[in-house]
Formats: sequence, structure tokens, C-alpha cells
Amino acid sequence: MDDADKPPLLVLMGPTAVGKSSLALEWAARVGAEIVAADSTTVYRGVDIGTAKPTPEERRRVRHHVLDVADPEEQYTVARFQQDATEAIRSIVQRGRLPLIVGGTGLWIRALLANFPLAPGQDPAVRANLEAWWDGGGPAPLLRQLQLVDPASAAAIAPGDRRRVVRALEVYRTTGRPLPREPGTPPYRVLRVGLQRSRPVLWERIRERARGQLEAGLLDELLALHARGVGWRAPAFLGLGYREGVQWARGRLATEHVLPLIVLHTRQYAKRQMTWLAREPDTRWINLDDCREGDALAQVLSWTSAWLSR
Repeated sequence: MDDADKPPLLVLMGPTAVGKSSLALEWAARVGAEIVAADSTTVYRGVDIGTAKPTPEERRRVRHHVLDVADPEEQYTVARFQQDATEAIRSIVQRGRLPLIVGGTGLWIRALLANFPLAPGQDPAVRANLEAWWDGGGPAPLLRQLQLVDPASAAAIAPGDRRRVVRALEVYRTTGRPLPREPGTPPYRVLRVGLQRSRPVLWERIRERARGQLEAGLLDELLALHARGVGWRAPAFLGLGYREGVQWARGRLATEHVLPLIVLHTRQYAKRQMTWLAREPDTRWINLDDCREGDALAQVLSWTSAWLSR
């Protein structure tokens, strides 16, 4: 398929707390787009405060997709995101509107845009065994296994990312093959925009957002979910803010240490996001330290108009 015949797709990416959500809403509203969230935490129902989900008012203003599509104890994989996002994009295009991918989960964005083959190999028993290995002996034995059987995944996955390490080994054990990382034919014509800030500014925004989430009741939300039967090891509780909250709820972390630990872990995650997203090809970057949000919006609208008219 010639690029001119491919469906157009807008992408807005950047690290956590950089300011994607507000710009995405304005961009989508001005060009007739609907937002497809590329975020590994907002997929979970009931996990709202610590994931900075769009408000009901924002969802009424601009239609959102791939939000609240999984129960907190479900394992939501990149393959499932690829499938859900592809279906959302198809429905958006059929309605004559533009799809706008918004997020900072780089692996998900790359899998969607590069059309990586869907990874098979789901086996709850194998996964449970691997998780028990991790819990009993720590990550080192599983990381050594992953380096031997799937070095590409070992290099791409953060060593402490229990869910993705286990998933990569689950695929290998059930299929005899590593996770597919060779792209297919890209199915879309893509305009990529990335948002940046200097580290001191981003670090302060991370701190203020974490403080605001705790004040808004993040820990109460966590306790309420657990009271309704969500286990402490649920995938939804691996997200930033929730995993620290679980330590607090189980008496392993003092209250005064919750905020500093969330901030530390979120900064570490933002560094990994910046490293990953910096490798995305053909990205037009905007440094939000250097311009007001209105100027950033004017820039993306100008880019969009010129890109659509090609």
C-alpha cells in the first residue's frame, strides 16, 4: 500500500507529567480527532487517581478509547493493546474522524505504529510458576534466563519490570520463540509529535502531581479496591503510586515515605521513557519550557494542516 493510501494517524508522546493531556484535548478538539490512550495504567477500571485519567467532562468533550477496558487483576499485554487500539482506530476512521494516539508507554506505541506481529503464548500456569520464581528468588534468575533465550527483550525491558520479564519468558516457554520484535508493514501514515521539558522542571511537575494525587485520595482509592477483592499483587497495583501504596497498606512503608518514594520511582520511569521515546523516528519535538501551551497548540495545528494537505 502506498503511503498516500494509508489512514492518517496523529501521535502525541512524551514522559509522564510533561503535559500531554491538556495539549491533546485542545489538538483533538480543533482537528476533529478522537483520542486513543497508549498508557499501561489507564486501561484498568477503578484505578483512576494515580493514573491521571481524563475527567468525565474531558471525555464528553473529546471521545477517548482504550480506557477502563480491563479489570484490575487482568494481565493486559502489549498484544492486547495493539488489538484494542487497532479496532479503535478503524472505528474512528470509519466515522471520518482522525485518530490521535496519546501516551508515554513507548513499547505500546512502537508495537502499534510498526505493526509488530501479535505475540501468542498465554498460559496462566506457566505465568504463575514464573511469578512464584520471581517472588521466591528475586529477579536475577529470571533475568539470566531471559538473556539466554531472548536477549532482545532482555535489553529492552527494565530489570525491575516484573510483569514484562515474566511475559517475555511466558511467550518463550509456551511457543519456543522469543517475543516478536521485527516490524511488519507500517499500516498508517503518521505525524509524530513529542513533548519535552528540562529535567528540573519535569522533576518538580512530577512531585506536584504526586502530592496532588495523594491529597485527592489515592491511598483511599487503593484501600477501597482491595476491600472489594482486588489482591495486593494485582497488575493494576504495579503502577506508579499504587505499588508504593501497597507497601504502605501492608505496613512496610511509613506514611511520610510514601510521597518521596513515588517521586523517586516516577523520575526513574520518566528517564526510561525519555530514552525510549528519543529513538522514535521522524518525531517533531516541542520543548514546553520554551513556549506557552497556546504556542505549542498553534505549532501542532500548523504541522497538522501542512501534513494533511500533502
